Amino acid sequence: MRQFTWDDLQYFLAVARTGQLTTAARRLRTNHVTVSRRIDRLEEALSARLFERNPRGYILTALGEKLIESAEIVEREADRFQNEASGGTISLSGVVRLSILEGFANFFLADRLPLMAQSYPSLSIEMVTIQQIVSLSRREADLSITLHATRTGPYHQEKLMPYRLFIYGSKDYLSRHPEIRQQSDLSSHQFIGYIEDMIFTPGLDYMREILPGLRALYQSSSIFAQLSATRSGFGLCILPYYIACNYPELVPVMPKQLHLNRDYWLICHEDIVSTPRIRVLSNFIKSELENQTEIFAGQSLLA
Repeated sequence: MRQFTWDDLQYFLAVARTGQLTTAARRLRTNHVTVSRRIDRLEEALSARLFERNPRGYILTALGEKLIESAEIVEREADRFQNEASGGTISLSGVVRLSILEGFANFFLADRLPLMAQSYPSLSIEMVTIQQIVSLSRREADLSITLHATRTGPYHQEKLMPYRLFIYGSKDYLSRHPEIRQQSDLSSHQFIGYIEDMIFTPGLDYMREILPGLRALYQSSSIFAQLSATRSGFGLCILPYYIACNYPELVPVMPKQLHLNRDYWLICHEDIVSTPRIRVLSNFIKSELENQTEIFAGQSLLA
């Protein structure tokens, strides 16, 4: 075995974490040919095969799995060395892909993330709001904000924030329809909600919790579209308080009796949770949520 190049380890880790040359290349800001060449060079230097190649991508061999931990130690020490050498003012670089629910993304985080991006101009942040198309388990995202903790896999996960949802109708809609005095009255009203067979997580299946058998007449996979339809006076809709409270034309219906409780969770693979680019994004999100408990809980509607 001849001496290998230390720098090749970052290519090894990137491919191990993504399973794809193109995805690894994107994170390293290079091209897939360079990534492939560096992996080949590392395997040749070690006289060992680290990946099995197949049509679905690169899969770690038993030896590759064994070397991951050692490579991550080198990565962390290299980051620490660079940070200390720069006096703690290291400039983060690379790509972080965040898979996130549309409502939390567009109505809370979207106007805040650019502030972080300005502080780290060499760090590229990708925010994916269509969670159905990316998989944390397949490492198509680095961080994920979901409604449920995962029960399997080597993940770091923590509860970000609980929040409440209420039933809302526009002032115009409520003035044109029978008053709602009790839960059973909801069955005579038009509802707006998610497309039933496209609900990708149980936490979004609101209708059966509010009134079993109730079905939305107008359905959309987008909470923004649901909000727009509600504001236009089409019908009633179940919306998070932190979103609906920004629209004075929306009125909550029986808020003390009718509301749902949910939690946002932050999930990440254990092997990258301590890397600087992941840590700085997760810390930023948590810091932005500080002092937001009342607005997410809709506490004013329960007083």
